[in-house]
Order: sequence, then C-alpha cells, then structure tokens
Amino acid sequence: MHKMIANAVMFEHPIQKIYTVLPPPIEEMDELLAFIFTGPCQPTADDFHRIPLLIRRNKVSKALEWLKLNHTDYADLEISYNNLASYPEDSPPVVINYRQSMTNKIPEATSVHDMELENGTIEGMCPFTVHTLTNDEYDTVTLDTLKAIAAKHLDAGGKVLAIGHSKEPQSIWKNPKLYPQMFPWLFPYGLGGIGHERQKHRLSDAEHK
Repeated sequence: MHKMIANAVMFEHPIQKIYTVLPPPIEEMDELLAFIFTGPCQPTADDFHRIPLLIRRNKVSKALEWLKLNHTDYADLEISYNNLASYPEDSPPVVINYRQSMTNKIPEATSVHDMELENGTIEGMCPFTVHTLTNDEYDTVTLDTLKAIAAKHLDAGGKVLAIGHSKEPQSIWKNPKLYPQMFPWLFPYGLGGIGHERQKHRLSDAEHK
C-alpha cells in the first residue's frame, strides 16, 4: 500500500448555557470576555473606535431579526431590545483592564530579530493579533521532558487551558443538523445537511458528500 487516507471524528463540546434570549444581558458578557489595554496612559474614546470590539446595535438587531426569520434553529429566539439598548456603542461592552506599560510588546512573544520599539500603527484600524499556544522548542524534546516542563509550570502557579468533549463521537447517520451546526457559514439557513429531506431534486448522501 502506498496511499494514505484520513478520517475526521467529531465530538460534542460541553455547553454551559444555551440562550433563548439574545443578546444576553451585558453583565453576563463580563463572565466570558475581557479587554486588556497596555500602554503609558489610559485608553481614550478615540482608541476604542480603532479596535474591533465595538457593538453597533442596529447591525446586531438586523442580524438577529434575519436569523429568527430565516434560520430554523433561531425560530423560537426571543430578541431582547432592552438588553441590546444597554450595550454601549462607544466603548467595548466588556471589562476593560488597564495595565500601565512603556511598550506594547510582550517579551515572551517577541522575536530576537524584532528591533522595533513598538508594535502597531499610528493611523487606521488597530491590528488584531492571535497568539498560538505552541513553541518550536518543544518539537525536539522527549515526552518525559515535556511532562517535567508541565509539572514545573504547574508548580509555579501557571495557567492551564483545558477543552473537554463528550465521551461518544457524533454521527452523521440521520443527523441532518450536524453539518449546518458545525459549518454555519456554509448553511446560513440551517438547512441542507446530509440526510435533510428535500422536496425537489433529491440528492443521495453519496452525491451530497
């Protein structure tokens, strides 16, 4: 045999709460998100307008109204315009944590070849960076060394990110909502998953895949 083939196994992730009312109360947003601002001075209103964390209430209400009208999974959604009105439009709707710093660089995330004093831009939108959780230095070490590094990290009070999932894998057998829920950008109406009953131009599962 000289060919390879791979399969993807899907597990359901635990969901602590399912909202039947959207948007949620602004107080509950603080339990999920936080905005950390570092710099030599407190952020201003002009700074807030340059970051991708502002809420435009009109856009949100139109999106929710479209989902309720067109998406099968949102048919019973209750839109709370009172909650939406409590969201500010000129500042992030989450906790703002300011940490004074004379540079906006993170030492652990800075390359040895990076000689700039600061990251970012003076004009235009603020660049949005997502940092990964891996490092090249761990690629060449043994499993025992990784365990020792992890134990040292925990002993020093380091943080851990744990993402669990259900015991049983998900099946596409007679589960037409699986793909629409996994890939909402491919199924914007919540319909069309494998096994979905269509009145016209019925496709076989093989053709659908």
